[in-house]
Amino acid sequence: MSNQNNIFKIAIVGPESTGKSTMSKHLAEYFKTVWVPEFARGYCENLTGDYTWQDEINMFYGQLELEEQMLPQANKLLICDTTFLTVKIWSDQLFGKSPQEVLDELPKHPYDLYLLLNIDLPWEDDPLRDFPNMREHFMDVWHQELQALNARYTVISGTGAGRYANAVTAITDFINSFH
Repeated sequence: MSNQNNIFKIAIVGPESTGKSTMSKHLAEYFKTVWVPEFARGYCENLTGDYTWQDEINMFYGQLELEEQMLPQANKLLICDTTFLTVKIWSDQLFGKSPQEVLDELPKHPYDLYLLLNIDLPWEDDPLRDFPNMREHFMDVWHQELQALNARYTVISGTGAGRYANAVTAITDFINSFH
């Protein structure tokens, strides 16, 4: 488990427009716990220009802080709508490299299970989404990054109730592997 409170940290990750926030809300309700929203979404809504290197660093620290704030409210599971691994992926894409503090901290903040949401949902336009034609590329990047961390992860596919059921099953199977 990730911490002294015996809380499993479950990360909901994937390319843009794969239903991470909706899935996070659903899973938190199902498992009667809290979920950590994506810090970057609120941060980027307030930006007046393009992302900068400092913005990526700010989003990294903001996501970490938000998780720490929410952890005491968690009931056995902390559902995280994305992780700061996203900062690495975006920095690599936009700037060709990642902030060193992000690289240094990645192995120090493990998640017990990652649910990698598949790109089998239709793209939904959103002012904060940038790469509708690169979903397959980013899906490959997510696989590479999770494998590089030796992360335990499951790809979640399907639509509607089936997608949620697949995620619930993945988490339930994970929890049951400890009993």
